[in-house]
Amino acid sequence: SCDVVFYFAGLGCGTLAVLEQNEAGIVLLRSFDWNDGLFDVTWSENNENVLITCSGDGSLQIWDMAKTKGPLQVYKEHTLEAYSVDWSQTRGEQLAVSGSWDQTAKLWDPAVGKSLCTFKGHEGVIYSTIWSPHIPGCFASASGDQTLRIWDVKTPGVKLVIPAHQAEVLSCDWCKYDENLLVTGAVDCSLKGWDLRNIRQPVFVLLGHTYAIRRVKFSPFHATLLASCSYDFTVRFWDFSKPNPLLETVEHHTEFTCGLDLSLHNRGQV
Repeated sequence: SCDVVFYFAGLGCGTLAVLEQNEAGIVLLRSFDWNDGLFDVTWSENNENVLITCSGDGSLQIWDMAKTKGPLQVYKEHTLEAYSVDWSQTRGEQLAVSGSWDQTAKLWDPAVGKSLCTFKGHEGVIYSTIWSPHIPGCFASASGDQTLRIWDVKTPGVKLVIPAHQAEVLSCDWCKYDENLLVTGAVDCSLKGWDLRNIRQPVFVLLGHTYAIRRVKFSPFHATLLASCSYDFTVRFWDFSKPNPLLETVEHHTEFTCGLDLSLHNRGQV
């Protein structure tokens, strides 16, 4: 199992580091440099050696770990920082979606040299674009315009607009066990759950973080479990089905906690 880490340098250069965990500890497998900061990364779902990153210059880069030099391909279409990239999760699709500070999301087929479609509608920076693990061609986006939006790649317009928070929404994720359930994390320090069949009010609200929530992820193993990290330096684990949903607060970090993910292979690993 491989993990990916970014380094941000003061000079504006970014490094993609691919790490492997084995008996000896964590080992650097491969490292690639780009001439701007890298903001997000996604693994290919059909080739274990391929990753896509997105960067501060608005471009996406495709990397192949089997090659020492990279990238294989660069897509430069976004006009501002490309902040989010995700690879489709449903069978039969090999598509990526990116979200940018230019307020657009773009759909990509890595076999095609340019974007397939551009999705417009957000009135603020897009911070997060996440594919549905259930519904082919469906993705969600979270934005500085305080909304969560649901899109269908077969239609250019937005499918659903959810006024999720009265603050910038920095992160969103889909529940792995319920195709209608998403969670958002925002600058107002709250996590909110949304049922797409009734968006008038959230199905849960989780409070405890003391600064903006930067990333939220549902568990791949438990329907009601999720994890979040924040500018308050903490990582928190929640079970929204419980009367006291905050399970644990982890305070290992001494700086802003900007990202997290949950292992698909090891139930306990984050």
